Amino acid sequence: MKLLVNGRSEEFPKEGATVLELLQHKGILPQTVVVELNGTVLKRDCWGEALLKEGDRVEILRFVGGG
Repeated sequence: MKLLVNGRSEEFPKEGATVLELLQHKGILPQTVVVELNGTVLKRDCWGEALLKEGDRVEILRFVGGG
């Protein structure tokens, strides 16, 4: 399944995967990011239920501290 992740086309091996499975596949700790799916920010407790489909746009945003 092809997804657009942070502006880049990526192939994901599993059809019907969830947002949480995508993060796990990419080795991203869920507590360190915010996820936007097709322009909508998802609540963290919905990531395990939010199904991905061909052509979805996913933005994975990390917060960086500093000063």
